[in-house]
Amino acid sequence: MNKLKLITVMLAVAALVQTGDACTVVIAGKKATVDGSVLNSHTDCGPDCRIQVVPGQKYPKGTMAPVYYGILTRNRPEMGEGEILGYIPQVEETYTYFHSAYSHINEYQLCIGESTMSQRPELQVGKGEGKQIMTVEQAAVFALQRCKTAEEALSLITSLMEKYGFLPSCGPESECLTLADPDKVWVLELFSVGKDWTPESGKPGVIWAAQRLPDDQVAIIPNWSIIKEIDLSKPDQFRASSNYMQEAVDRGWYDPSGKHPFVWQEVYAPTPREWSTNRFWLFYETFAPGTTGIPRHTNDPFKNLDQYTQYVEPLGSYPFSVVPAKKLAVQDIMTFQRSTFEGTIYDKENDAAWYYVGPDGKAVKSKLATPFPTREMQKQMKTTRRRAVARMDGEYGMVAQLRSWLPREIGGLYWVFVDNAYTSPYFPLFTGTTAIPEVYRTYDPNAYSDQSARWAVDFVDNMLYLNWQDGKKDLLAARAPMEESFFSRNAAIEQEYMALQKKNPQKATALLNNYAQECADKIMQTYRELRNLLLVKYTNNK
Repeated sequence: MNKLKLITVMLAVAALVQTGDACTVVIAGKKATVDGSVLNSHTDCGPDCRIQVVPGQKYPKGTMAPVYYGILTRNRPEMGEGEILGYIPQVEETYTYFHSAYSHINEYQLCIGESTMSQRPELQVGKGEGKQIMTVEQAAVFALQRCKTAEEALSLITSLMEKYGFLPSCGPESECLTLADPDKVWVLELFSVGKDWTPESGKPGVIWAAQRLPDDQVAIIPNWSIIKEIDLSKPDQFRASSNYMQEAVDRGWYDPSGKHPFVWQEVYAPTPREWSTNRFWLFYETFAPGTTGIPRHTNDPFKNLDQYTQYVEPLGSYPFSVVPAKKLAVQDIMTFQRSTFEGTIYDKENDAAWYYVGPDGKAVKSKLATPFPTREMQKQMKTTRRRAVARMDGEYGMVAQLRSWLPREIGGLYWVFVDNAYTSPYFPLFTGTTAIPEVYRTYDPNAYSDQSARWAVDFVDNMLYLNWQDGKKDLLAARAPMEESFFSRNAAIEQEYMALQKKNPQKATALLNNYAQECADKIMQTYRELRNLLLVKYTNNK
């Protein structure tokens, strides 16, 4: 067996399926972006990174729609999503949307991001422990099938959760959804109500609150609640369930006497954890530099070991959102999604354990130094684990660009990465695309395929471990010009589409489908060549 085949087999055997419970969401209002688009995003979306287009359909009156459990880990899209927990009334007509573990966007540029949060143990409920049946991924699918705007999605999802009960699916934790369209973004936070709820109780099956993102601001949801005080006298800014405060009063978590304001984040989220506070800090230091006042920047690998004197900030120090120092572009969110805390105390690529004494007595950084040390490497290095924004087992993610001034078929751009944002390219899909290239519909974690974009990226990611310090330069040299070509080519495709749309809608759609295939082919060619380059250049045979 030659070396390439041997490594292929090893990669297939070593593949792991993870749950999408470590998601980072960044959102930006239309006045906070360079081109006036609304931006929504989502990293680490779920173990099934395959994407398919589900066409809109018409149904007879009285049809019932199944409520699935298992969408995140579906094995065969054509065989359904998993266990059916119940049914809800079907609508007479549904819209076309892009389906995956977490479905993100539909033909009308409605886009939904997700980030699992933490909640008090008294609120937690798992599958089979109560009567709740509605997961966020299923609710998102219903919204993408039935809604055109963020407002409509907010109304539908909250009504479904109240009536059928919110069932967490990433462990027994709470959830946040970012509901965006070309005009606005709503942040919807959902807490469950424990194991004793029943539909017959007449009580809401969820505790929820929503806050609209100001048009000129940006925000992050790093697996933690961000909503604070709620003012329901301003329905254009805040919404909440009827039990949003009473549940806390009944459970003894809030005294309504007026001595302290009701702060949603403080009442329902438990003690903050570092996996969230470090990303809060990084976001504000990146997009509103100097606002945190917390000194965590360093290039000294030994400073990473001395965290005894570091500040542990209360989450109240971070606002719901902020006006950025400069307006954001799509590329800014992509760069943030690829972040590994470089130049900070959290930088695992600059861990002291990577250094050794050279012949001249000076410290030398190992060529193996990676921001993603494996579990076994962490044990051997005797180092701590850190949650960066990018993750080596990230599964997939996206940045969505929503633009009101273009036809909806090209107004929405759905940029998808697979496996690890640090290593992966971003693949552009217009919302009018009706055919997904096979390489983005194909992935089996237990069987390697040379016709799978996920495996192509994962192969390169694994090859980087031969010599990460030099190999990452090869990665950037191959990927950067390709992604730049996508951005420039997009503009030309948009012009071609608008010229074709009125004359021949079928040819206009074919243009988008052919362009998706063109980009996928370029990605596969680039990553196969990169895989071979890394293998030959850094082989241990030399």
